[in-house]
Amino acid sequence: MNETVLTWIVFILAFGGMVLIHEFGHFIAARLNNIDVEEFGIGLPTPGALTLFTWKGTRFTLNWLPLGGFVRPKGENDPSVPGGLAAASPWKRLAVLFAGPTMNLLLAVVIYAIIFNLVGVPDTTKVLIASVTPESPASAAGFQDGDIFISGNDQPITNYDQLRRIIDSSVDKPVSFVVNRNGEEVGLTATPHMNEIEKRAMIGVGLGVPFKQKVSLGETLGLGFQYTGYSVRALLSLPAQLLRGTISPEQGRVIGLKGIYDVLQQSVSHDMQASSNSSAAPASTSPVDQPVRTLELLASLTISLGVFNLFPFPALDGGRIIFVLPELIFRRRVSPQIENFVHGMGMAVLLLFMLYVNVMDFINPANITIP
Repeated sequence: MNETVLTWIVFILAFGGMVLIHEFGHFIAARLNNIDVEEFGIGLPTPGALTLFTWKGTRFTLNWLPLGGFVRPKGENDPSVPGGLAAASPWKRLAVLFAGPTMNLLLAVVIYAIIFNLVGVPDTTKVLIASVTPESPASAAGFQDGDIFISGNDQPITNYDQLRRIIDSSVDKPVSFVVNRNGEEVGLTATPHMNEIEKRAMIGVGLGVPFKQKVSLGETLGLGFQYTGYSVRALLSLPAQLLRGTISPEQGRVIGLKGIYDVLQQSVSHDMQASSNSSAAPASTSPVDQPVRTLELLASLTISLGVFNLFPFPALDGGRIIFVLPELIFRRRVSPQIENFVHGMGMAVLLLFMLYVNVMDFINPANITIP
């Protein structure tokens, strides 16, 4: 399939799917809390939407702009409407508001689990030789990419620290290594030399961990939760990194639909090339050349969507959550008129900001390269 066509298909399905998952979370939480939902729309709201079916009072509609979706709860902003969202207890409203971002994060967990199911799970009990430096002691000894350390001078090697101790204690002394090469044990002898630049003994290998493919669902889901947590923390630390200068303003820049499309195009291109390359690295050694870059990007995007919606800004889920808190703490509700006005202003600001971001994507495209 043509790369551009495939990118557009993935872009529409992925972006729309992430938003639909978000809205589906709101819908499920509302129904579980006996809050009526008038409409669940696929696509952005447009006149002349097609009603697909009606279920328990909810119209499921297909709209003409295919990006995303929406949920229209009954009495969303009017607490005088019985059975509506605004009339529900604060705990029920919180459940509905948190459900959307939570679904985005759970989607990331599932995507990461799929990735680990495809490429395997890192085996941290083994040390892999990812690369061998030319004209190094390791190269002269016959080490190869993909070898896995078993022992050195009869001492087991199951982690980097053990290997480091063996090498540091044997400067200019031959070390007898045993490695696993494609299931066979191979004996090799290398003499560590002091590297004057690094100020440490080295034999000239780049290290990694092997990936095992026979993994359980529990392992992949556990890693999915773990990597989703890593990504959330990295996203939340972004402002601090910008202030410290750890990353450049260009790297931390917000991108719009065009920017997302450009990055997605790089990922799709990489995955198409990896899929067609019969010599791609096997999953048992490294996931670098596996066609999962697009899945990794989708996981990052759905995490960004979930976290962004929890920011305490008017019109976002986080902004609406802020208005629920006084009712829980002080037993007094903020005037619905004031709340609706603030959210209306917030929505206007968000629309203007997103318009600015998307215009800037065309005027000054973000220089983002997927490594």
